[in-house]
Amino acid sequence: MADSSPVQARPGAPGPELSAVLFHRRPPRPRVVVKADLLPAVSLLSLIGVLGIPLGWLWSLLAPPERVRVFDGGQLIPLQLESWHRFDDLAVYALLGLGLGVVTGVAVWMLRERRGPVVLIAAVLGGLLAAWLGVQMGVAFANSAYAVTTTPAVGDVIERAPRIESLWVLVAQPLGTALVYGLLAGWNGRDDLGRRLG
Repeated sequence: MADSSPVQARPGAPGPELSAVLFHRRPPRPRVVVKADLLPAVSLLSLIGVLGIPLGWLWSLLAPPERVRVFDGGQLIPLQLESWHRFDDLAVYALLGLGLGVVTGVAVWMLRERRGPVVLIAAVLGGLLAAWLGVQMGVAFANSAYAVTTTPAVGDVIERAPRIESLWVLVAQPLGTALVYGLLAGWNGRDDLGRRLG
C-alpha cells in the first residue's frame, strides 16, 4: 500500500526563500495592468475633467476685475495700478489649479486596487481637461458677472471682467497631480505599489 502522507522536507534542506537567495532567483516583477485599468481610467479622466466647472466658477468669484476709464473712440484705459490685476487673475487660477491637482493626486492614490501608470496618465489628462474647461467656464462666468448693461459715457469708470491671457496656467493642475502621485509612489517603495491587499 502506497504511503499517502505529504512529502516532508529533509531536515537541513533549504526552504524556498533561502534557495531563492542561494541560487539568485528573483521573484517575478509585477507587470503593468492595462486592460483591467482602462475602463476605470477613462471614467476617472472624465470625472476629473468635470471638476473644471466648479474650478472656473470659484476663480470667477476670487479673481479681481480691472477698473478702466472710457475715453474717446471706446478706448478703455486702466486706472493706475489696476493693470496688475491681469497678473492676479493668472496667479489665482494657477494656485487654484495647483491645489486641485494636489488633492486629485492624493485622491487617485487612494484607489489602491488601480495604482499604476494607466491611472496616473488618466489623472494627468483629466487634470489638463479640467484646467482647459475651467478657463473656458471661468471666463464665461466672469463675463456674465461683470456685464456692462448700459452704454458707458466718456470718462466713466467701469469694471472689466477678469481674464486669463496665458494658457500656461493649464499646466498647474496636471503638474500638481503628477508630482504628488509620483512622490507617493516613490515613498511607497513596493514593486506593485501596494495593489495587492494583504
